[in-house]
Amino acid sequence: MYKFLLLQADTALEVANAAEITERNVNVLELLMTGGWYIMLPLALMSLIAMYVYFERFFAIRKAAAESPDFMNRLKDYISAGQLPSAKNLCADNDTPMARMMEKGIARIGKPLKDIATSIENVGKLEIYKMEKNISILATVAGAAPMVGMLGTVIGMVNVFLDMEAAGTVQVSDISAGTKQAMVTTIVGLVVGIIAYMAYNHLVGKVSKVVHKMESTSIEFIDILEEPAS
Repeated sequence: MYKFLLLQADTALEVANAAEITERNVNVLELLMTGGWYIMLPLALMSLIAMYVYFERFFAIRKAAAESPDFMNRLKDYISAGQLPSAKNLCADNDTPMARMMEKGIARIGKPLKDIATSIENVGKLEIYKMEKNISILATVAGAAPMVGMLGTVIGMVNVFLDMEAAGTVQVSDISAGTKQAMVTTIVGLVVGIIAYMAYNHLVGKVSKVVHKMESTSIEFIDILEEPAS
């Protein structure tokens, strides 16, 4: 009976200690700083750069995708009526890749359709290049951030072994700092990389939609030029 009471007392003490440990509050900023400034600073810079590139490209691509719903109808009316200056002014008033492609095509009216289509295609390539500007930075961050996090993990584990060697014994307090650095840098690196990867794919998808719209607009423009000759 006496041993049973002692066992219950030890169990209650362990539960109380466990409850005390689980109730410890963890400051997120302090936890992030355990990753080491030489690892966390590059990850923070990469996250800021990725955010800037994403939002800057997002609004630029959205602006490129915007187009007046009656743009092609008005352009067709002007070309059919032979009012090429009015058609050029209409394109100049619309600051979109499609309008700039059409403006180039209008300037080539009178030449063979193949030459007109080639000039429109060349302008389209330049517009696509403008839309894709700096998007590759997001892909770089998506690949580099987890690798930087893994570098912090390796450094943290090296610190664990160094602390164990210096202490001569293995205790939680001796290896906790290095272990926290190893885990925190891995988590932050993966989070930054995943977000950058999702942002990259989102922008690539939006660019693809604009490219499809540019292709359909150029085909419609060539069809308009072919109508009078049919």
